[in-house]
Amino acid sequence: MAKARATRRTLDSYTVKGINKTIKGKLLILSPLSSQFPGESDFPGKFCLAGDCVLMRPSDSSKPSYVARVERIESDARGGNVRVHVRWYYRPEESIGGRRQFHGSKEVFLSDHYDIQSGDTIEGKCTVHSFKSYTKLDAVGNDDFFCRFEYNSSTGAFNPDRVAVYCKCEMPYNPDDLMVQCESCTDWFHPTCIDMTPEDAKKLEHFFCLNCASEDQKKLQNSHATSRHSDTKMISNNSSTNLTAIDVFDVLCRVLHLPIY
Repeated sequence: MAKARATRRTLDSYTVKGINKTIKGKLLILSPLSSQFPGESDFPGKFCLAGDCVLMRPSDSSKPSYVARVERIESDARGGNVRVHVRWYYRPEESIGGRRQFHGSKEVFLSDHYDIQSGDTIEGKCTVHSFKSYTKLDAVGNDDFFCRFEYNSSTGAFNPDRVAVYCKCEMPYNPDDLMVQCESCTDWFHPTCIDMTPEDAKKLEHFFCLNCASEDQKKLQNSHATSRHSDTKMISNNSSTNLTAIDVFDVLCRVLHLPIY
């Protein structure tokens, strides 16, 4: 006779116990989750809900935590043996193409890879921002990430498969890199791509790229050339005043202290 399958029930939330974790010699004390249910503020746990993004403990403690989105939380009939259904976020180095220059240090890809994990592997809650929201953050915390691509883990394809590029190098925007914006065409440029140091770029009050500045620069150069030509011409005119013979004789007499008749 087949053994009856144990009944499991879906939970509205799961309490995550505090965990200290050591990564590359640094002890990380995970902060409490910000959302707590009314009347349960004294409970020592941290609450995780379906739809939340979480950090999950890897099998190798020297590696960074995995990032996942909780799809569903379930337990056995007694409320124990909690399992979480998750959808994994991949880091760039975990994708088929690997990490590229334009990938941010906190960038993750929402994958089509679903999994079921023990609730005990959840270390804490994190936030995966949209790309636009992430770039507007005043400060980026350890638990802040951003996502601008969905990733097919079997084919290595990305959605969207095209993204806007910037600068002379025509690379997608990396929010970790300093860029300066042209006030005319509004394109963005890496300081190193325009022969400028980051320190100099930070001091800029106005910036025009080479293409946008060329016409203005020509006008400016023409204006300067005209000014220099006019100044030279004026000096030349002043220095070549026509003198009559009488004027010359008068000047010589004054210089040589001769009587003037």
